[in-house]
Amino acid sequence: MIFSKVIGTGGYLPEEFLTNYDLEKRVETTHAWIVERTGIVKRHIANSKETTTMMGTEAARRALKMAGVQPNSIDMVVVATCTPDLVFPSAACLIQAELGLGFGPAFDVQAACSGFMYALHVADNFIRSGSAKRALVIGSEVMSRVVDWTDRKTCILFGDGAGALILEASSQPGIVSCTIGADGRHKDILYLENGNNAVTANVGAASNSSTSSVSSSSTGSNNYRLQMQGNAVFKLAVNMLDQIAAEVMTTNRFNLSDVNWLVPHQANIRIIQATAQKLNIPMERVVVTLHDQGNTSAASIPLAFDCAVRDGRIVGGQHILLEAFGGGLTWGTALIKV
Repeated sequence: MIFSKVIGTGGYLPEEFLTNYDLEKRVETTHAWIVERTGIVKRHIANSKETTTMMGTEAARRALKMAGVQPNSIDMVVVATCTPDLVFPSAACLIQAELGLGFGPAFDVQAACSGFMYALHVADNFIRSGSAKRALVIGSEVMSRVVDWTDRKTCILFGDGAGALILEASSQPGIVSCTIGADGRHKDILYLENGNNAVTANVGAASNSSTSSVSSSSTGSNNYRLQMQGNAVFKLAVNMLDQIAAEVMTTNRFNLSDVNWLVPHQANIRIIQATAQKLNIPMERVVVTLHDQGNTSAASIPLAFDCAVRDGRIVGGQHILLEAFGGGLTWGTALIKV
């Protein structure tokens, strides 16, 4: 049998960031309230030159370097994003050209915050079927360009960034199992209305220190409208993530006690804590990057995965459980042996 194995990871975060104290000057909120309700302290904000394509390209470069493979050896590129630079060509095609990758398929997938899990599932199946030997999977988002910076319910949550994984065909299981799903009946509890092109939309102001101010001229609302019913999302997310994680374990005859690390979508610390508790996984075995990255949508899981690889928490031989949920509602899980 053919399996896909992770051979390299990479991440990119903008240098500029926006702290809770900066947001206090913009909307009616406080640092203490944001930390208590979300776990977020700051979020990285892309400048005018940091696009979905640019950030995805940089994350991919770092993944290629870790893997020690040449760009032209990549057979396919799948990018998860809901904030592409252009409607078309896809971010995947732009990144393929920028890096000089092979001429295999390159396309984007859009499943909101579950997008990376969808992209990973697609690439895994391409490799398992023999249609590709090496794939680049990227999650890249500039959420700051689709957030209404006057809406205190949502502007506190999101940040920008990109993460990437490189998969390679292997005779030994790497991705043990990968599952995705959706339930469109819950479409109204989390959605983003169409707006102008993501590159030209207004950008939220950012700072490089917690003491800098937020300029009202650079953080106005734009033509996007992100709507979320927080309580409904919380309840559905916790119940759904618990259920799909249990299904993955049962299907693969695997015990949750054998999972070395849980890498969840970084949406809200309360969701992460509640899910870990339901799965009986101690928080010491949960990778959390939410505090200094915020919710980076489809980029959150590959960013967290890369962080844990580079700081030495994730090492060869371990089993990692990934899980995400997003607007749709959509969801995905993956059990990986590194």
